[in-house]
Amino acid sequence: MRIEITRGAAWEYAWARPEGLRPWVDHQWAFRGPTVNRFKRVFPNGCVELIINFAEPYRTDGFIHDSVVVSGLSTAPLVIEQPAAQDVIAARLTPAGARALLGLPMEELAHRHVALGDLLGPVASELRDRCAGLEVEDRLRLLAAWLRARLQPHPRDAAAWMVDALVESRGCASIEALRNHAGFSKRRVLASFRDQVGLTPKRYARVLRFRHALTTLQGVAPDTRLIEVAHAAGFYDQAHMNAEFRALGGVTPSTFLRARHPVGDGSTAADR
Repeated sequence: MRIEITRGAAWEYAWARPEGLRPWVDHQWAFRGPTVNRFKRVFPNGCVELIINFAEPYRTDGFIHDSVVVSGLSTAPLVIEQPAAQDVIAARLTPAGARALLGLPMEELAHRHVALGDLLGPVASELRDRCAGLEVEDRLRLLAAWLRARLQPHPRDAAAWMVDALVESRGCASIEALRNHAGFSKRRVLASFRDQVGLTPKRYARVLRFRHALTTLQGVAPDTRLIEVAHAAGFYDQAHMNAEFRALGGVTPSTFLRARHPVGDGSTAADR
């Protein structure tokens, strides 16, 4: 497994895409180092995050997150209070991957943050303990092996082909055209998306397009014209993109540019 590592003066960030897990794992990442901003804003990204924390806990409005937690798909940002020093690894699971790992309908996880131990039992803490004494690269390899051994793919149904098409188009494909092409009823598609994704097709598409815009903005120069980013991400105009940023992220594109982190894919930004 090829692992890309970026290092600063006192921190390191790692990114990897495990071989053979692509339909179920979007990528894995890790961060270790001092916290610069006490709060960060986590944006919807169309995936389920499996996070293993080896430092002091993260908090949200006074709620203390478990050391091994999964966060379901969402259509709203989450503002997290970070510990003074961070030491964390994670796997970003596709909806199909989360379904295969957890064995529950994705609508039960949507908009929620749940301790993995509550879903899978003691294997969650055992995984953390096995990773704790390892270097970042070995932690990511162990996490990939653990996922490979535990994933039990769910049979593909009406939603699977449409989900693939929406991901491929970064949320820009016509949902009605996809449904008509497949010959599915609206009721069947909605039921499948509730089970396999946790969001309606329209909301899932909006999140995917928003994620693409964030990823694009993460890599552009500060003086990039936002209208160009809007068109590249499939928005009709900049005003439409601005409205989606406020609705799904609670910030404007300009605010994100100022608050983006030096590494990552744009799924988080400094909040205050």
